Amino acid sequence: MNWWKPELYQRKITFLQERQKIIKSIRNYFDEQGFFEVETPSLQISPGLEVHLKAFKTSLEEPFYDKTKTLYLHTSPEFSMKKLLVAGLPKIYQICHVYRNAERSDRHHPEFTMIEWYRANDDYLSIMEDCKKLIRNATKNLGKNILSYKGSFCDPFKDWEMLTIQNAFLKYANIDVLATIDNPDNPDPNPQKLIKEAKKIGIHCSENDRWEDVFFRICLDKVEPKLGFNGVPTIFYEYPKCLAALSRKKPSDPRVSERFELYVCGLELGNAFSELTDVQEQRKRFTADMDMKEKLYAERYPIDEDFMNALAFGMPPSAGIAVGVDRLVMVITGANNIDDVLWVPVTKE
Repeated sequence: MNWWKPELYQRKITFLQERQKIIKSIRNYFDEQGFFEVETPSLQISPGLEVHLKAFKTSLEEPFYDKTKTLYLHTSPEFSMKKLLVAGLPKIYQICHVYRNAERSDRHHPEFTMIEWYRANDDYLSIMEDCKKLIRNATKNLGKNILSYKGSFCDPFKDWEMLTIQNAFLKYANIDVLATIDNPDNPDPNPQKLIKEAKKIGIHCSENDRWEDVFFRICLDKVEPKLGFNGVPTIFYEYPKCLAALSRKKPSDPRVSERFELYVCGLELGNAFSELTDVQEQRKRFTADMDMKEKLYAERYPIDEDFMNALAFGMPPSAGIAVGVDRLVMVITGANNIDDVLWVPVTKE
């Protein structure tokens, strides 16, 4: 389809004009909060080490040097931004393009805009407050008072729903999910208890499924469709420690991590952590994740050793989040397809 034909493009001009206002509102919020706006390279040694994300790979050729170096387009600016926290910057944000291969749908795009921000010497509770203020400001500045997506609505100005993963699974799937984990420190728990509970509620499982596979199958079928559908946004928090990703464990409950995701009308907008700063634990998780990636997809990405050195040097206790700007624009403007809020899509041909 020739997206550039005037009669086709005209239908999304209003969304794009509103996108400009939303991004301006985002910048105003962080500038008023005293954040540094930073810029980091898209080309990285490591694109991000999430098991299921597929990166774009390229080669760097240096002048007067006969060797090339494999680099990747980042899936998030996280590693570079954390190095800036080690360098001493207290509050930072970045609005940038990120790249994830093999992703395209009405809510996914292979190149999209992300806002990522970090607060040194703070935790994920402050990031939750940032999310509320940021979204309320952007909505208000656009002259709107409601968020919407595909016929569902959320009022961001009311008290948001705070729902732990444990309570969500009990409420929507009748499963005590933490009771299915014998050892919270095992990055891949025995799945049999969770498989048994999943089958009771009609979730198909195989004996080869990992605990994580079953967890997300239940979440996608029974839990996620309920998030952000009670008339307000939902903060979905305290992930089991085996799904901590780059977050630290909760001091008062070592079974769970200080991680949350933000949902509006069933659409995930952001993923946040109180950041892990233990370099040995970080390497252990990275290695386990890449072992799993190699097992599932026959490839692994390198660990950014410069990032590990920075972490060992001393990253302060911090918290951060990545929010999809395009999705945020969608729920504020009422657009139902991510292509409607992109100036130019990545070609399919």
